Order: sequence, then structure tokens, then C-alpha cells
Amino acid sequence: MATKIHSTAVVHPKAELGVDVEIGPYVVIGEDVQIGAGTKIGPHCIFEFCTVGRNNLFTGAACVGMPPQDWSYKGEHTRFTMGDNNVVREAVSLHRGSHATNLTSMGSDCMLMANSHIGHDCRLGNNVIMVNSSAAAGHVQIGDRATISGLVGIHQFTRIGKFAMISGGGMANQDIIPYVIAQGDRAKPVALNLVGLKRNGFTKESIKSIKYVFKTLFFRGLLLKDAIARLRSENLPPEAALILDFCEASKRGIARPRRTARELETAVND
Repeated sequence: MATKIHSTAVVHPKAELGVDVEIGPYVVIGEDVQIGAGTKIGPHCIFEFCTVGRNNLFTGAACVGMPPQDWSYKGEHTRFTMGDNNVVREAVSLHRGSHATNLTSMGSDCMLMANSHIGHDCRLGNNVIMVNSSAAAGHVQIGDRATISGLVGIHQFTRIGKFAMISGGGMANQDIIPYVIAQGDRAKPVALNLVGLKRNGFTKESIKSIKYVFKTLFFRGLLLKDAIARLRSENLPPEAALILDFCEASKRGIARPRRTARELETAVND
């Protein structure tokens, strides 16, 4: 099939469009843009300084590769990139990098629901879900298969671990470790994301080791550094050791449970 471009769309002659790309009404495609094969772009979208992979769907009014909302940005040549098979719904805003790193990127198989936002210099993994009106400020990192629920705000430079979930309305200003459900302002872990782990094929043994690390870090009365040192001396499987790697790389600090030890012990055992 040939590329389809609506008569009202404006496409720069130097833009690179793959086969089977569909460009809807009133779309604007800038000069330094590459769109992968099979991607469909709905009405009123704007694309600048970006590379988009294959078979992505933009339903309409998305702004992709827009200038960073950074006072220090002075028009430097920076970019936004995304992988394949992503769904981007109405009025999503995806900003390109600032001069700090030059790049904002997201992986493949993500779903960004209406009015969600990815700020400059962010890094999103694969299979990330961002629900309506959730927003990641500049330099945020979101791991594979994380779920960011509706109206969640993530502070700049904060990291969200793999398979983590932030509940609706949460405000994250410290790093959220992998595998947990976090809630509140400021968001803290309230339980392990056991349903998500089971759905994604984690074995009983892997889940048991993740529970053990979670308990040791937060429920044994140890300083975080001492808990990590104790766990490092043990033969943990990679899934559990990932939590320690994440903690040791933290610059903003690790969000820790705020509930009582007894309540959290019950949550872990559920």
C-alpha cells in the first residue's frame, strides 16, 4: 500500500515517511522528522525533530517533538524518539530533549492516554502505560511495564521502577522501587504489585524472593544501606537483585512505606 497524505496536511519535503504511513487532516510534519512504516497519524497532530518507529497510532491532536519547557533551552538541535507499536491518544504532548542530554526517548508497545505528558530528557521503557492527564516532568525515568495512573505527577529526575504502579492522583517526588504499588502525596509504596507480577509470568520462587527483599529493606528495622549490604551477601536471583541495583543508583532517595510495620507485613503476605 502507498503512503496516504490528506490534502489539508502540511508535510515538509525533507520529512521521511515509510510505506503505508497515513497522515490525517490538518497534520503538520516538520523538516527533521522520520515516520516508520505503517504508522497512522490522526487529525491536527504536530511533529517536529523526532524519529517515530513502525506501526504507531496517533489518534489526534498529539504534539510530538515539541521544544522543551526549559528556560535554559536556546533552540539547540535536540530530538524525541520512540519505538514501535505505541498508541498515543488525544492531546498527548511529547517534548524533545534539552541541551542537557539532547534526547527524550520512549520504547515500544506503550500506551499514552489522553492529555498525558512526557517532559524533556525523559526515558521511558517498553510496555509503559500512562493514564489520562498523568505527567512526567523533565529527566524522569520510567521502567518497563510500569503503570502511571490518572492525574499522577512525577517530579523531575525521579525514577519509577519496572512493574511498578502509581495509583491515581499520586505525586511522586522520590524514586519508586520496582514491583510495588505506590500511593499518595508524596507517593509511598503500600504493597507489592503481586497481580502484575503473576500476570507477567513471574514464578512463585521469584515472587517469594522479591517479597523477602522488600521485607528486609523496609520491615527489619535496618538502615537502608545496611539492609542492602546484608542482601548483597546472599545469593539472590536477578529479579530480586534488580531492586538493590535500583536503590544503589538512586540520587533523589527511595520512597519508603509510611504505614505501620504490621499493616505492611499483612500487605506483603496477601
